[in-house]
Amino acid sequence: MVMENGRNTSADLKSEEVPLHHGHHKEMHFTAGEVVRDVIIGMSDGLTVPFALAAGLSGANASSSIILTAALAEVAAGAISMGLGGYLAAKSDADHYMRELKREQEEIITVPDEEAAEVAEILAEYGLEPHEYGPVVNALRKKPEAWVDFMMKFELGLEKPQPARAVESALTIALTYVTSGLVPLLPYMFISTVKKAVLTSVVVTLLALLLFGYSKGRLTGNNPIKTAFHTALVGAIASAAAFGMAKLI
Repeated sequence: MVMENGRNTSADLKSEEVPLHHGHHKEMHFTAGEVVRDVIIGMSDGLTVPFALAAGLSGANASSSIILTAALAEVAAGAISMGLGGYLAAKSDADHYMRELKREQEEIITVPDEEAAEVAEILAEYGLEPHEYGPVVNALRKKPEAWVDFMMKFELGLEKPQPARAVESALTIALTYVTSGLVPLLPYMFISTVKKAVLTSVVVTLLALLLFGYSKGRLTGNNPIKTAFHTALVGAIASAAAFGMAKLI
């Protein structure tokens, strides 16, 4: 208890005390980056490619039924192709990880001093002094699995892939391609006049591109308004080019 100017200030001191533990601190991090990437890939192409194809066929004076049939065939083929591409890309990443993992496992056995020196260099880049990172290096040398994991993450920048990543990537890309690819084709399903159908498709697809671009901007941390207009512009240019080339031919 402290006396100040004849006044008891223990209450004041007590009010300034800050509890060290309010409870468990929980950090919320966005961890679905790979899934979002697959969705963006599938939806970006799904909205633009069938849209451009339908616009091009409209420019060639094809009927709504022919446009719809050709575009649906493209959606099916595109979904299979892009899904397979996503599968092969994820499988390649997994194979690359396993090759590098095996190499690091061999190196900590055959050239442990060189690997330990690499750990020291990595930690030094973060501003740690030799007397600070020395115990860390020695501790890692006693734990081979942790040592290899450290080298994979901090030397090579590689994260262990999920076992079902390749299949999930393929399905995500293919499904988003199909669902987004149907958006520009909806007007052709209900409007028999090609001119009206293509104009409606342009409006519907541009709105979808704006919404998609805005959402992509929010998820990726970019300016959502700028990303929305950029995405819509790319789709508009693609469809205009396809329409003009079909007209010219």
